[in-house]
Amino acid sequence: MSPLKTLRTKPLSPRFGVEVLDIDLATVDLLDVFPAIRACFEHQSALLFRNQKLPAQTHMRLAEMFGPLEDRKADEKLPSDPFEISQLSNVTANGGVTGAMELHTLSLKSNQLWHTDSTFLPIPALVNILTAKIVTETGGETEIASTRLAWHDMPESLKRRIRGRGIHHRFSHSRAKIDAELARQHAIIKWPDTHWNSIWRNPVTGEDALYIASHAFRIDGMDEAASEVLLTELTEFCTQPEYVYSHKWTVGDVLIWDERATIHRGQPWDYSKPRALASICSSVTEADGLSSMRMV
Repeated sequence: MSPLKTLRTKPLSPRFGVEVLDIDLATVDLLDVFPAIRACFEHQSALLFRNQKLPAQTHMRLAEMFGPLEDRKADEKLPSDPFEISQLSNVTANGGVTGAMELHTLSLKSNQLWHTDSTFLPIPALVNILTAKIVTETGGETEIASTRLAWHDMPESLKRRIRGRGIHHRFSHSRAKIDAELARQHAIIKWPDTHWNSIWRNPVTGEDALYIASHAFRIDGMDEAASEVLLTELTEFCTQPEYVYSHKWTVGDVLIWDERATIHRGQPWDYSKPRALASICSSVTEADGLSSMRMV
């Protein structure tokens, strides 16, 4: 049975992504509604739930249904320290906003590069569950591009240039495109380079997707300059309008996407205005195709 027959949905874009209707994420059960959500996730790559109340514990519980919670600060904490939800926010503790050129704001701006979350980690992300807490009237959209559909449509002449190759990823590579000092921060440089297959095959659907990110800096068999040229060409192909969904945020929206089959970016906004989104990534497991992505 198609997953679309088990949930009431409507399309987000002509070719991928759906808005899931009549679901309260606070009541989702691992053995009941979640299997339908997960099946829809595998096929559609992006899911939107509107008018949700997603406090921290509910947010974490939902993310744990997808897989282990990703914690980039685990090496800095005691086992008893609580998990901290990532805040994509320019709001300060006293209610103000960070300056447009402060490192914190520059870090937010780096998310405006087309990227896949966590390709620089030893175990990358399966999913990002992002919810809106404070939104701006203009700007600040999140755009998602389907690298699954793009790979399906890509000319064979372009596919041949990347198929079968591994891609090396480095967190500081993307941050250096925004600011040299940002790229030198400990939280950025503490991760060793990673090496992933360029194509991620979904073990449920059997479909392939191009696995790229702004963190990618070298392709096997190429120097960095030639790699950058090809990575730019591949990204430009994948981000043509027919492969992109742009989401205008409303408070209470929850947007979930498959990191194996999409790339995404934020859009700028007036940084004198407050904006806050809360994000949790769940890590991939062997069941999600991890072994096939590791390069020797």
